[in-house]
Amino acid sequence: MQARTLPARHGVLWLIAGFRLFRNNPPLLTALALGYLFLVVCLNLLPLIGPFLLPLALPALAVIVANGCRLVEGGRAGRALAAGMFTHGLRGQGAPLLRLGGLHLLGSLAILGIGMAMEGGSSPTSLAGLDPGNPEEGEKVLAAMLRLLVIAMPAIMAFWFAPLLTAWDGVAPMKSVFFSFVASWRNWRAFAAYGLAVALVAVVVPGLLLIAAGLISQPLVQALSVALRMVMVFVGAPVMMASVYLSYRDVFHSPQVNDEA
Repeated sequence: MQARTLPARHGVLWLIAGFRLFRNNPPLLTALALGYLFLVVCLNLLPLIGPFLLPLALPALAVIVANGCRLVEGGRAGRALAAGMFTHGLRGQGAPLLRLGGLHLLGSLAILGIGMAMEGGSSPTSLAGLDPGNPEEGEKVLAAMLRLLVIAMPAIMAFWFAPLLTAWDGVAPMKSVFFSFVASWRNWRAFAAYGLAVALVAVVVPGLLLIAAGLISQPLVQALSVALRMVMVFVGAPVMMASVYLSYRDVFHSPQVNDEA
């Protein structure tokens, strides 16, 4: 697989193009995003086996969402849809995707082990009980999240493109992980711009709005907080998932994201 090396601005364009793709069919992409999140939550809630099943299922779930994005992009989502349209790449590549999920599980366990070692033997999830509103505890939560992000970054790079490379391009799991990591490394500028754009839209702007609302009234803060959460779930999640598909297409197959955005 030949990965293109893109300029930094393409990272921002992935997000913009993701929003434009979302506007083409909000109900379908929102339904796919909500279904993805629902299954992730349900698998996590399964006692004992849930945290092990989730990494195994994530590659297949990512492919289903990406198939929906491709249908919307191709203008086929307005026609009668069959379940097979969303499972393209799953039937012929089911076993490789499961092996890819196994690699994902190993990566998750490695991240957990390194995170526990850095936190003095306690799981990073133990910080969930801290109150981010408390300045001292908030600093601990933020520092722990940043450390976890640094630890997880190689795995994020390795699995960003891997599910679609395996499902659609027939790349073996180990090779798809390698190609994904190399492609992400070569496009670090675009991914840095993408991360900054996501942080601006999902963290900075909502934070400023909540601060401004706090200067007016506390009930307004509460109402705005609920509204922002709804926007993130029903708009932000599908746009993010669409942008992942578009980044794959832009890096490996097509130079058109720049023109569309």
